[in-house]
Amino acid sequence: MADPTTPPNPDLLALRTRIDAVDRELLDLINRRARLAQDVGELKKKEGSVAFRPEREAQVIDGLKAANPGPLKSDSVAPIWREIMSACRALEAPTRVAYLGPAGTFSELAALGFFGSSIERVSCASIDEVFRATSAGAADFGVVPVENSTEGVVARSLDLFLTTPLHIVGETSLFVLHNLLRKDNSLDGIEAVCAHPQALAQCHGWLSNHLPNVERRPVSSNAEGARLAAADPKLAAIASDRAGTEYGLHTLAPAIQDDPHNRTRFAIVAHPQRQPQPAASGNDCTSLVVSVTNRPGAVHDMLVPLKEHGVSMTRFESRPARSGQWEYYFYIDLQGHPEQPQFAAALTALRSVCAFFKVLGTYPVDVH
Repeated sequence: MADPTTPPNPDLLALRTRIDAVDRELLDLINRRARLAQDVGELKKKEGSVAFRPEREAQVIDGLKAANPGPLKSDSVAPIWREIMSACRALEAPTRVAYLGPAGTFSELAALGFFGSSIERVSCASIDEVFRATSAGAADFGVVPVENSTEGVVARSLDLFLTTPLHIVGETSLFVLHNLLRKDNSLDGIEAVCAHPQALAQCHGWLSNHLPNVERRPVSSNAEGARLAAADPKLAAIASDRAGTEYGLHTLAPAIQDDPHNRTRFAIVAHPQRQPQPAASGNDCTSLVVSVTNRPGAVHDMLVPLKEHGVSMTRFESRPARSGQWEYYFYIDLQGHPEQPQFAAALTALRSVCAFFKVLGTYPVDVH
């Protein structure tokens, strides 16, 4: 340990002085950017255009990452600039974002990662409530989980896309680490583990090996499980580090998910009347939900237009139509944007062979 009475190294002091000067230069530049953002905001108000353009922000970040000379890692550029753009955007208008709460959920982390921390947080008790709040205008955007790399699709989110007017304007994904959390720093005496059903499924192997006789109790979110565990020492929770800190819990076991590369994909949703479809960014995804009549070759005929027009399909999921007739909706992700002629032609041809056809959204691809 360094002796506190020893004078600081003069070379270190000189470097710190230079860093302080650079920090002040950075602050001045950021405020110059903020003033320009205010000017942009005034022009947008006069034109009646929206404050948030996900394709523009994606292009800015991609351009900066490509131009980055180092030594700062390119992966570090995106979160830094998202926070800068978030703070600048807040000068134009507050951005209200709904997500599955309470505080400490992965949905909250996804919202902060996509929009930055300068937002008005609208915590919701369920995925249904996220859709309701965003549809009604209580929030400008909603953040909902749609797919996990271990457990597959989040069925409730997909079903709600059919019954609400919201469309997808962006996406983000998180590397999901599940931790076993508890008020007491011991595995002894745990009567139940509380977590969202998806998290319980993603940690099935660890729970079977280490807590085989303990009840697995599904709750509305992992953070809700952490809140319950903070109030009852007989309960444990599966949740994020952030939730553990939020509710003052010990981490009994870190990273207990069965898949070490566990990721969850989130959709950013908005009402089309308040947030238009993003323009082409150069790296876009278009999500659809379709159905076909029950006849031989119907699914094959649905895929032919994509092949003929050179459009790549990156996801294909089926969900029961709940008609009692063994009918299905197909959720499809395609690479491309309707502004591209070949892609638009493929959509037109696909629509002609479908009994039901709905574009869920077109948005910049998350490159993380």
